[in-house]
Amino acid sequence: MSEIDQTTGSLYTTQRFDRRMARRRRRQSRLKWISGSGIVLAVTALLVLLGSIAWLGWSGFQQVQVGLPMDFSSGELQPQEGKSPAAAVEDANFRALVSDAVTRVLGDPQDRQAERARDALLSTSAAREVGRKLLASPDWLGRGRVVVWVPAGDEVGQIVKGRAPRDVPASDRLLSDRQLAWIDRLQAEGLLRTAFNWDFFTRTASREPEIVGIKAAVVGSVLMLLTTFAVAIPLGVAAAIYLEEFAPKTRLMELVDLNIRNLAAVPSIVMGLLGLALFIRFAELPRSSILVGGLTLALMTLPIIIIAARAAIAAVPDSLRTAALQLGASKMQVTARVVLPNAMPGILTGTIIGLAQALGETAPLLMIGMVAFIPDTPAGLSDPAAPLPVQIYLWSTSPERAFMEKTAAAILVLLAIMVCLNALAVFLRNRLQKRW
Repeated sequence: MSEIDQTTGSLYTTQRFDRRMARRRRRQSRLKWISGSGIVLAVTALLVLLGSIAWLGWSGFQQVQVGLPMDFSSGELQPQEGKSPAAAVEDANFRALVSDAVTRVLGDPQDRQAERARDALLSTSAAREVGRKLLASPDWLGRGRVVVWVPAGDEVGQIVKGRAPRDVPASDRLLSDRQLAWIDRLQAEGLLRTAFNWDFFTRTASREPEIVGIKAAVVGSVLMLLTTFAVAIPLGVAAAIYLEEFAPKTRLMELVDLNIRNLAAVPSIVMGLLGLALFIRFAELPRSSILVGGLTLALMTLPIIIIAARAAIAAVPDSLRTAALQLGASKMQVTARVVLPNAMPGILTGTIIGLAQALGETAPLLMIGMVAFIPDTPAGLSDPAAPLPVQIYLWSTSPERAFMEKTAAAILVLLAIMVCLNALAVFLRNRLQKRW
């Protein structure tokens, strides 16, 4: 069966039609396969990334501990007349007590080198840990035997957790054969365990990976984010309201709109240079302070908030504005009581996403000097701080192998915070969004 094609005048057959349809189906199948492969590849890469971070970070939430049978019946630990137990504990020589406890378990080393190898099984903060726990449990005073769990050395932790091999030549191992024998002896006597590291959330930065924590970094990030929130949101929403509702449609306003959209795509490190010049060189604010970090992130977030707020304001139907104006409301009343409340869900969503992006930024903070080692928890906006992304960067550059798992653990905490912020944005959007 055949007929004449009305457009070309050529003979149009059923076989020709079937061939064209077959080619179209093959192209459609290839397109679907390529699209599906791209999605599968992206999801697989994401799962591999998150899985590798979670696998490495989980051991960062664990701490290898050594149990020391301590004798707290010594006379120097008993409070003297007129002194409190805390004063007696502060004056005690816990380093000697720890050494005696280790000697009771592992024996007395024969030389100085063996003693150093034995002491390396414990964290250098073991004596401080004993004092801290004794202050928390003063009822231990006067007891002849109390097992106190203190952090093991970072190399011991790597061996016990399986992060470092032990069945390799001695030259390639972190510990010697004698130290491995001591570890086996501690395990056999029940004096070596792996526990969840709650101190990771309650302690601050340290040079020792086995006792490091993220408390100061999290507090610094929260204070900095609050500063960004307090500065960027009022300025961004006010600018969006003016540009969308009150600004005249002139070439100057078009140029301003173009520059705002370009600023949203500027690399964050450029905003760091701007913050360095504006807030540190010009305004002479304290370097590495939370205030400077928050203001710098506010500069970076401001264009994003303006764009999101303008889109939300523009989505409000003009019929609402017209109805309010015809009822006698002024332009300001229409904006404040009609436009802004109806645009608020979109504004909040864009704002939270912008703040979540700011929370994970590192480059602008490095430019303003927030890269120093800060062991203290910041108490105010003028205090120096190393926010969580910067702390992750510092740990990733540390030569100690144990900092790798701490880096992954801190990344998991940062991802959890960002997921919560994005989930809050989705919840607000679904809860408050109005369909016109």
